[in-house]
Amino acid sequence: MSKPYVVGIDIGGTNTVFGIVDARGAVLASSSIKTRKQPTVEAYIDELYTELTKLIEVNDAVGKINGIGIGAPNANYYTGTIEQGVNLPWPTPIPLAQMVSEKFNLPVAVTNDANAAAIGEMTYGAARGLRDFIMITLGTGVGSGIVINGQLVYGHDGFAGELGHVTVKRNNGRLCGCGRRGCLETYCSATGVAQTAREFLEARPGEPSILREMPIDEITSKDVYDAAVAGDKLAHDVFEFTGKILGEALADFTVFSAPEAFILFGGLTKSGELIMRPLRDSLEKNLMPLWRGKVKVLLSELKEADAAVLGASALGWEAKFNNLPQRY
Repeated sequence: MSKPYVVGIDIGGTNTVFGIVDARGAVLASSSIKTRKQPTVEAYIDELYTELTKLIEVNDAVGKINGIGIGAPNANYYTGTIEQGVNLPWPTPIPLAQMVSEKFNLPVAVTNDANAAAIGEMTYGAARGLRDFIMITLGTGVGSGIVINGQLVYGHDGFAGELGHVTVKRNNGRLCGCGRRGCLETYCSATGVAQTAREFLEARPGEPSILREMPIDEITSKDVYDAAVAGDKLAHDVFEFTGKILGEALADFTVFSAPEAFILFGGLTKSGELIMRPLRDSLEKNLMPLWRGKVKVLLSELKEADAAVLGASALGWEAKFNNLPQRY
C-alpha cells in the first residue's frame, strides 16, 4: 500500500507556507510562496497549485494526498471562507475551501491559525491524550484554541475562542487592532512586551537600562529579552509585568472551561523562565481554590519551523475522514 499523506497550508500576511505531512506528523517536504504577490485570489491559488504540485511530484506523492488543511487569518471552519482578511490584499469574504478543493480535486478544511495550532498539538504534540485544554499562541498578537471534551470549540458562527481580545484593562487600556481597548494581546504579545518596555522607560526616566542605548520606537521583544538576560532590571520587570497579566487571564479562562492544561506556543515562549515563572505564580495566586495545583502550563512540542504546516495538516485528516459541518 502507498503511504498516505495530507497537505498543510498556513496563509500568513507575508508568506504562505505549505508542506506534505505523513500520518505520524513527519513533514516530508515544505516550501512557500509570497502571499501578497498576486493581484487576485484566483491568481494566488493558481500559483499555489503550481508550486504545491511541483512539491508533490518531486517527492513521489502523486495520488497519495488524502486531504488539505488550511490555517488562515479570520478563516471560518463552518463556511470554509476567510471572512475578514485584514492582512490579505484581496476583497473578502473569500470562499477559500471551495476554491482550493475545486483546484486540487481534494477535500479541504480551513480554520484560523490558532485553532490549527490547537488541532496540531492535539494530533502531534503536547496535547496528545488531553481532552480539555486551551492553546495560547504568543506572537505578534495573542491567539487561542479551546478544546473541550476532545472537540475544538467554534461557537455558533465559527469564531469562538478569541481570548486574545478579552479585556484585561477596562480603564485607559491600550488600543487594540480590533478597535477596542485593553485587550490581552496588547499586553502579552511580542508587540505588547515592546510597548511595555517603552512605557517603563518613559515612566522611570532616572533608571539606567541597556534599552536606553537604542531608539525607543525601534525596541522589540527580542531586545527586551536580551537586556533581561544581561541582568537589566527594567527589562526583567517588563517580563514580570507581562507574566502577571497573562497568569491572571489564564486564571479567568480556567473558570470558563476547567482545562487540564494551557499549552503555550510562539516566539514569546522562548523567554523561558523570565515569563513562565511570573506567569505560573500569578496563575496559582488568582485561581479559585478548587483549581489550585490542578492546571498545568505546558510548552508546545511542535517544532517551530514545522508548526504552522503541522497544525494545518492535522485539519487535512479531518477533511478526509471526519464529518465536517461543510465539506469541500
